[in-house]
Amino acid sequence: MIRVSGLRKTYGDFAAVVDSSFSVEAGEIFGIVGPNGAGKTTTLKMLSGLIEPTAGTAEVAGFDAADPAMRHRLGFLPEESPLYEDMTPRSYLTFFADLYDVPRSTADERIAETLDRLELEYRDRRIGDMSKGMKRKVAIARSLINDPDVLIYDEPASGLDPLTTNSVLEFTRELRADDKTVLFSAHNLYHVESVCDRVIIMNEGRIIARGSVEEIREAYGETTYHVFTDVDLPESEPADGDRHRMEVDTMDAVEDLQDAAAAAGGRVVDIRTDEPSLEELFLDLTGRQMAGPRTAAATDPEASAGDSPSTPDDTEAATEGPR
Repeated sequence: MIRVSGLRKTYGDFAAVVDSSFSVEAGEIFGIVGPNGAGKTTTLKMLSGLIEPTAGTAEVAGFDAADPAMRHRLGFLPEESPLYEDMTPRSYLTFFADLYDVPRSTADERIAETLDRLELEYRDRRIGDMSKGMKRKVAIARSLINDPDVLIYDEPASGLDPLTTNSVLEFTRELRADDKTVLFSAHNLYHVESVCDRVIIMNEGRIIARGSVEEIREAYGETTYHVFTDVDLPESEPADGDRHRMEVDTMDAVEDLQDAAAAAGGRVVDIRTDEPSLEELFLDLTGRQMAGPRTAAATDPEASAGDSPSTPDDTEAATEGPR
């Protein structure tokens, strides 16, 4: 549903995104992670058609990202999403349904169903009087009002309390069950690890790792196996009870210990695996990665010196409604 090839964005001499290529399949939850300034939001805005790439191609739901027709197939949620605070959730969502030419009867049913799933009870309360978590749920509901195939969420759970965060993450999983394609960025790597099918890690505008969490862990992390036996073996140390413990880093070594324990008249009674979390892998990768200067001259000799940052978020209707 999303195809990105050689995507690049430069602002004068600064390279925000450098030669980014990846794909997101239908019905997949795909995460983009990276430190502040890594290029995550710039990437999402290029895919949403809000800013124009300097080079490369981006295709969303079969359309070029710059094609206005693509917006009817897309739901976009920016990290900062100011709402019309004098409206109620019901009137606000009805307004956006009208922008997308959704028939009123369909809109009413879709609004009620979505707010039920998001567990938003106060539908006729002024939005300005709502908590941050309630406002975020209204913004998520807005992203679904046109029944899009692709959802692009920038930090969907940013700043929310744990209970609301869990609700948003669970709802994201439900979207996958509805065959929606979800691409989102997040700072909390536990959220990414618990929800995403695949991820890319960005640093200084570049993709430095990609794949499922398990694939990234296998490629860049070190797994330690804690092997417990009921007999004393060379280089083992006492553990709880009458057990003995050894640490090895391959399954072949685990099998060797099983053979050694059997030869000594005992057996392996427990194996515990210690794997690095996505956060540990992320800190290691971004800490050791040397990307070189983030300049247009270094990455794009033909970048225009007059290419200045755009600010597409001036009005909500301009960014969220169809064009």
